[in-house]
Amino acid sequence: MIIATHSGKFHADDVWAVMVLDIVFPGCALVRTRDDARIREADFAVDVGGIWDPQAGRFDHHQKGFAGARQSGVVYASAGLVWRAHGGRCVARLALEHTGVALEPKTAQEIAYAIDADLVQYLDMSDTGAARNAPGGFGLSAVVSGYNPTWLEEQQAGSIAVADDLRLQQFRRAMMFMADVLVNQVKYRIGSMLALDQVRQAKTLEGGRLLFLQNGALPWGPVVRNEMPKVLFVISYSAAEDRHMLHTVPAVADSFTARKDLPAAWAGLQGAELAAVTGVPDAVFCHNGRFIAAAVSYEGALAMARLALVEAAQQPA
Repeated sequence: MIIATHSGKFHADDVWAVMVLDIVFPGCALVRTRDDARIREADFAVDVGGIWDPQAGRFDHHQKGFAGARQSGVVYASAGLVWRAHGGRCVARLALEHTGVALEPKTAQEIAYAIDADLVQYLDMSDTGAARNAPGGFGLSAVVSGYNPTWLEEQQAGSIAVADDLRLQQFRRAMMFMADVLVNQVKYRIGSMLALDQVRQAKTLEGGRLLFLQNGALPWGPVVRNEMPKVLFVISYSAAEDRHMLHTVPAVADSFTARKDLPAAWAGLQGAELAAVTGVPDAVFCHNGRFIAAAVSYEGALAMARLALVEAAQQPA
């Protein structure tokens, strides 16, 4: 099978789209061209060809009158068009390969929707001009564009054929990078899914205001934030560091704003200084941002948590 996309400079949306098709249909040949005849002969045409027809393997968004958009109003580019058609199958294949988990089609599609909301739609927005890259040029779309050869490299290539070959090599490097990004997205979500029951069944203390997780590697944030409104702090055991961590609970996703902060007097203290303030001999540190602290023993972390709860009760609701 052949995947055709446009030649010349590539962007994140066509790299992502080709990468997804390459995962779902392994062994495809990649052709970068603007020749209409070669595009028509291809099994898939991505970001080129002037047709959007998933059943025919056509995923272009440049044609006059194109009106493909998500329910949110975000207009599709080629990344989103391919992900819309094949995202669920791609997630299922990667989940089985990298985690050993065989997903039901419905679950795989739900994860695909989540990845679209968190990642793919922003590739589309960058490509269509609906949103800028991150400041400094380090948004994902800008990073992928950085894989394009520079004008100096193209000049040194010496011929069109050599320059085209260089661009193809760089396109494939960008695909590998994007594949790593996608695999990490899938593994994270599978891990979160498998952790749900363990977090829900974890031991609660202090009238439900404190949660203890024996396995500190469990991704607990979404469960605690969405399902445990009483929990203010979480103690977890870090096997890698052989110590117990005391966490605040984020009030909203991807934020350091907590339901309740750790005590202000602890901020930035370590070792003996923190032990003196808390009265906990094996206290290790408290981050200056007051969202995480640590003690060696469970008893030490519990004592710190109880102190934090006392102060939290005095903070405004």
